[in-house]
Amino acid sequence: MLVTLEGIDGAGKSTVLSALGHAYPDAVTTCEPTDSWYGDAVNRSIGDDDSDPLAELFLFVADHADHLSRVVRPALDEGKLVVSDRYVDSRIAYQGESLRGEVKRPMEYVRGVHAPFTRMPDATLYFDVDPETGAERAGATNKMEHADFLAGVRANYERLVESEPERFVRIDAERSPEEVLDATEDALERVLAR
Repeated sequence: MLVTLEGIDGAGKSTVLSALGHAYPDAVTTCEPTDSWYGDAVNRSIGDDDSDPLAELFLFVADHADHLSRVVRPALDEGKLVVSDRYVDSRIAYQGESLRGEVKRPMEYVRGVHAPFTRMPDATLYFDVDPETGAERAGATNKMEHADFLAGVRANYERLVESEPERFVRIDAERSPEEVLDATEDALERVLAR
């Protein structure tokens, strides 16, 4: 089973991923951008305020394709639980926002780029946090961590949740880390019991 953790920057996904790695030691915990050279290119692009948003999308897509072939599909083929901090929905939400005005229907465009090759998640835990809180927690260290940008990203996530309510499980990430972790473990147990 493939379970993804989604939400804007500062929602606590990385903390949750680490805790789930301890709670589920046989699971493969992973993230996007990856630690590969593709992921390095993505991170360089994110750090560049002048990077082209369309070029940046395709760096993310290359990283995702490598992640699928190197980590996700092999683990799933072995029958393992895979938990990924960020996945396709991050690109639909984030690049959907950064491409606004660049391409027609940006969220649909990003989804269409992934459709021929990706493997969609079986369940997605969506960590919902206010954009101002997310920006403050994340430190607003790059162009994608500012509250105004994150507000658009959050709106895109809401559209995704509305379109596939059976896949998404909303978790209130405004709460304390302990409460968020408890809610996450409860939600994951329910997902795995399906």
